[in-house]
Amino acid sequence: MATSEIEESPQDAVVFAQVGRSYYPLLSAVFVGVVLISNVAATKAIGFGPVVGSWSLITDGAFVLFPLSYVIGDVLSEVYGYRATNRVILLGFVMEALACLVLWTAKILPPAEFYPNQEAFATIVESITTLMVAGLAGYLVGQTLNALVVVRMKKRSKERHLWARLVGSTVVGEFADSLVFCSIAATALGITTFGQLATYTALGWVFKSVVEIVMLPVTYRVIAYIKKNEPTYTQAG
Repeated sequence: MATSEIEESPQDAVVFAQVGRSYYPLLSAVFVGVVLISNVAATKAIGFGPVVGSWSLITDGAFVLFPLSYVIGDVLSEVYGYRATNRVILLGFVMEALACLVLWTAKILPPAEFYPNQEAFATIVESITTLMVAGLAGYLVGQTLNALVVVRMKKRSKERHLWARLVGSTVVGEFADSLVFCSIAATALGITTFGQLATYTALGWVFKSVVEIVMLPVTYRVIAYIKKNEPTYTQAG
């Protein structure tokens, strides 16, 4: 038999697609992961104090990680624009909604006879659901405003004044996010007074904005690196 007759056909060959050089998928995956993890961590209320009388500094478990979502959102908006960033925001929304659906399905399904934590699991799912609803609302409003501010400011200043875009967008986006999220999440966390709600909201907004400012040197380097190594990036004139 001739050699050509025993060669593999295209259907039998092992073929793989090449991974592109774009950083967009990696940033998108990290962004969505940060949002999902933060909403689970947010189910715990954390208090530092009391500071003045019965007041204390109130926040939630998400404060450790959630500010990173705005740093990544700034990078996406600055490098890839509003439409590309909006796709990631919508993807995060869908994944959070899917998480809620899966958790409620697991809660409703009958537990095994030997499983002792059904009540605890149900309580956690109900708490996470409330926090995720709050997170979805705040997330959509805050991240959308964040991306819009970055892109609109960039259209005016071009490649100049990056620091102003990063700080300005975060202050606006985080304020809207904190206001919406905290207003809905307060009840689930056990916040009952206006003073506690005001402290919770203000602390979240200020802390997240400060983190953005502290992270500016890192954000600058990440944006510069991606702009330099992203084959499709074209500077605005």
